[in-house]
Amino acid sequence: MSILVDETTTVLVQGITGSFGARHTQLSMDYGTRIVAGVTPAKGGQTFDHNGSKVPIFDTVAAAVRESGATVSVIFVPCAYAGDAILEAVDAGLELVVCITEGIPVMDMMRVRAMMNGSKTRLVGPNCPGIVTPGRGEKSHGGCRIGISPGYIHRRGNVGVVSRSGTLTYEAVWQLTQAGYGQSTCVGIGGDPINGTSHLDVLKMFNDDPETEAIIMIGEIGGNAEAEAARWAKEFCHKPIAGFIAGATAPAGRRMGHAGAIVGGEEDTARAKKRILAECGIAVADTPSVMASTLLERWGK
Repeated sequence: MSILVDETTTVLVQGITGSFGARHTQLSMDYGTRIVAGVTPAKGGQTFDHNGSKVPIFDTVAAAVRESGATVSVIFVPCAYAGDAILEAVDAGLELVVCITEGIPVMDMMRVRAMMNGSKTRLVGPNCPGIVTPGRGEKSHGGCRIGISPGYIHRRGNVGVVSRSGTLTYEAVWQLTQAGYGQSTCVGIGGDPINGTSHLDVLKMFNDDPETEAIIMIGEIGGNAEAEAARWAKEFCHKPIAGFIAGATAPAGRRMGHAGAIVGGEEDTARAKKRILAECGIAVADTPSVMASTLLERWGK
């Protein structure tokens, strides 16, 4: 099993004809992802051609869902329009929307979150690398890659990875793969202050997934999401967890990297978050280079 997506997931791409969207659509198709439709206004009726496959393009998400049966959307739409793109996907009744776009105005995301209340759609992102459930074939092809993560570093296995950081997600995955341990699903939740899916949401899914036997959780300064997840895990999750918190040297009051990575108080600091994780029984890696080995030690591998 896996969480959120697997090799049967059918995906549509909003922004498929842009240079960024087109390139990552090609990479996802090469990985084995079932890309069944694209959406670019005013380009409906065209096709996206790659290695002999022709993906139909539609003017609207509703038409793409109706004709293709897609259940998931990935958004490569410029930040000024990405909020509306998310809401269009929600209105079309998709189960999951993965928004890669960086720089969406906070007011736009406040509106999106308010309008998503009560919907069946789960949002991952924005400003995230996406989701990968590795396949079981050669080089893990045949899985599902949604977003921008490098597919070749993944290997099918039993470790779930959830992270606010894209590059640290890749680092954790590569360390696991190099050590001979694959991943069930890797979820980049994004670093914006307002996003759709939290560490806690993903931990709950990993806890319920029988294939996931251990978890790496990567956080950073700003907010209390990591502490919230750790306190829940202490009481309800008995799978081994390793954590890493980025931003140990960040000065208070200055945004570092992600829009949500800012120290607003004592509890927002890397030191405070590491302390809380450790108090909750999570093995804390001191540096990014030992994320996998820290988990394997806690796991007894």
